[in-house]
Amino acid sequence: MRPPPWLGSGTRGRDLALAGASLAGGLVLWTLGWQPQIRPHPDVPPALFLPPLLAMCGAVGLRRVAPRTSLAVGTGAVVVDIALGGSLGTILIYTQVLYDACVYGPPRLWRWLLRVSVGLSLAGAVVGVLLSDQWSGVAVGVLVVLVGLLPVLTGISVRQYRDQAAAERARAEQTARLVELDRRQAVSAERARMARELHDVVANHLSAVAIHATAVLSVPGLDRGQVESALRVIRESSVQGLAEMRQMIELLREPGAGGGRASAADGGALPETVTARLAEADRLVERIRAAGLAVRVRTDGTPGPLPVGVDLAAYRIVQESLTNALKHGAGEAELTIAYRPAEVVLTVENPVRRDGTGLPGAGAGLIGMRERATLLAGRFSAGPQDGRWRVQAALPTREDG
Repeated sequence: MRPPPWLGSGTRGRDLALAGASLAGGLVLWTLGWQPQIRPHPDVPPALFLPPLLAMCGAVGLRRVAPRTSLAVGTGAVVVDIALGGSLGTILIYTQVLYDACVYGPPRLWRWLLRVSVGLSLAGAVVGVLLSDQWSGVAVGVLVVLVGLLPVLTGISVRQYRDQAAAERARAEQTARLVELDRRQAVSAERARMARELHDVVANHLSAVAIHATAVLSVPGLDRGQVESALRVIRESSVQGLAEMRQMIELLREPGAGGGRASAADGGALPETVTARLAEADRLVERIRAAGLAVRVRTDGTPGPLPVGVDLAAYRIVQESLTNALKHGAGEAELTIAYRPAEVVLTVENPVRRDGTGLPGAGAGLIGMRERATLLAGRFSAGPQDGRWRVQAALPTREDG
């Protein structure tokens, strides 16, 4: 059976209940006439032993709220009781007061009690031997050990155990907070990565769609061939964007979550796989040229296999740079891919449009490119230079050491 809430651990009701139980036990021993124990004054009325007993029980009730006061009241009560002759009930309850002072009091209090109890035990043994002129006088020190030192040692042991348990709980809570912080950081990093991929997959293709749709709507007098050419670019960009979007969604889904390849019923024109690596830059340049940007490509060095992360990042940086040149440039751009022993350097330059026209942008593309280069411990720079906009990214292709 569980105790009622007012008797729960650490409650004031439990302290008062313990004080009441101590008083009841002390009264039983007082009724049995177990006083005085030392008998220096055998003619002392038994009623005089009740005030120290009541004071000692009051000290038990103060054990948590005021441990110093509890110890002071209890020590005063036991001194008066021993002076009257000593009663068993009051002395036994005093052991509880000493124990509680060590458990609930400040650290300085139990250290002080330990030194005093050890000193009194030694002094009691020496005084007992000197007064009795026999080694049996050591029994006085043994009594002091049982009444004073043993409760203090027990209280210290319990105190240290509780302090250790509290430290372990605090360490566990701190570990849980660190785990939660790591989880949130991982979620934030994953959200940022997904945002980069979504921007690169969707925004680049939609930019080409928007540019050609704007041209069709704003330029009067287009013949059917020109309209069909613009619509063909719009369709190819839309299909490619949908294919890359579907591929990314399939990678994010759990296995067996209802994904799978696109069927013919879904449109029939989606390619089965979409590769995003630097070796596919030629196909990317062809689509950008079809969208209306004159791109000159120059390759320095010998192309070689790249790490998967570098390959994807390089492709996305080229894709975003050329898309920005299409949106904000003057209709031409130059792409340079330099393969070096320890890195691949990508450079895209295009003249800046003077009239300020072009599709609006939020700057997410530059942020995404910079993040991709930073995650790979590479270098990235973007800005105007000699009347042209220049984007350069250097991505390491091997790990040092």
